[in-house]
Amino acid sequence: MHLKHLRALVALAATLPASLAALASYDVDILPPVTPMSQESYNLHWGIMYVCIAIFFIVFGTMFWSIFKHRRSKGAQAAQFHENTTIEILWTIIPFVVLIGMAYPATRTMIEMKDASGADMTVKITAYQWRWGYDYPQEGVHFFSNLSTPRDQIDNYDGAGAAKNDNYLLEVDKPFVVPTGKKIRLLITANDVIHGWYVPQLGVNQYGIPGFIKDAWIQVDKPGIYRGQCSQICGKEHAYMPIVVDARTPEQYAAWVKEEKAKMPPPPAPEPQAAAAPAAQGEAPAAAAAPAGKMSAADLKAAGEKVYTQNCAACHQANGMGLAGTFPPLAAGHAFNAPAAMTKPLQDRGFFKGGKIVEGSPKEHMDIVLHGVPGTAMASWAHLTDEQIAAVITYERGSWGNHGGEVQPSEVAAARKKS
Repeated sequence: MHLKHLRALVALAATLPASLAALASYDVDILPPVTPMSQESYNLHWGIMYVCIAIFFIVFGTMFWSIFKHRRSKGAQAAQFHENTTIEILWTIIPFVVLIGMAYPATRTMIEMKDASGADMTVKITAYQWRWGYDYPQEGVHFFSNLSTPRDQIDNYDGAGAAKNDNYLLEVDKPFVVPTGKKIRLLITANDVIHGWYVPQLGVNQYGIPGFIKDAWIQVDKPGIYRGQCSQICGKEHAYMPIVVDARTPEQYAAWVKEEKAKMPPPPAPEPQAAAAPAAQGEAPAAAAAPAGKMSAADLKAAGEKVYTQNCAACHQANGMGLAGTFPPLAAGHAFNAPAAMTKPLQDRGFFKGGKIVEGSPKEHMDIVLHGVPGTAMASWAHLTDEQIAAVITYERGSWGNHGGEVQPSEVAAARKKS
């Protein structure tokens, strides 16, 4: 018995240094605020916390003092009184004053939080399952922001997985870039289900609701990287749609805008008004113009791999094998053994002809990607650009033993117009 107690003491002593080291870095506080609204929220939080602490000590101090002072051993006799007007007035007025004292700054902060007037610029934020789309209408810039944490850090089916990054599940391929010192109005909505755009250090937690546009505003005064996440449970990949805000100086922001605008696709060429005049006698006919937006198969496949990794691999897997009974495989030679109720929506629309989508008709493949399949987990990906859709379809049709051929952006654009 004594040996058992001794071992317990030794074990406790061995863990004590680690415990003390953990306590040495333990603190409780809100992340440092970097916008006027997050600073107001921070001050409001601690102001009300101090009021609550004061009330706690006053109420419990009075209670314990009364118990000690008027205890039976001292021969105290309970006072008998009824309908004491003074006491009733005091216990009505004092809580009322305390509540008003807390409600006034809280109401003022809430009103300021919703006042997005006088903004220097506006950005529209659209939530998707599961990524964020950012539109800068004044700058002509648009992009999608996706989780960039490698899948081998996330998928731990066969072991512990790869070592996690410092910002595991809080890193993206393209951050939301904003200039410092500018009031930015955020128009927040959603494409499919309710999401929540939440960045604690910016003091914003705004729902994105399909069919509605909610607004908020930020003014980041300190350059840096600020991270957040979707705050509403929005589906299977809810944990995989982080938010990264990159606040830069106005000069750095202007340089970023110039760089991003150069990447934007050119506006569509105007429709030809009339057929070209025939060449004059003796004049060589003009060479036929190359199709606009045509990409090589190698470029399509390289770009498509990135799109697939960001958007499709979570369900269909990086090796195209899918998940048994849930998501169909895209790799050649693998059947989808799923309940009939799950595959029926696909069968009814003529898919699975020949047993595979990715080696069947490109039109059917495009239709699935553009419109999804109601009744299944396959959502519409129409928010991707024509180039992205063409690239990912080409990648799927040319990987894992598939030989389905390539699809060009112009084909996707034509299919989009017909739908």
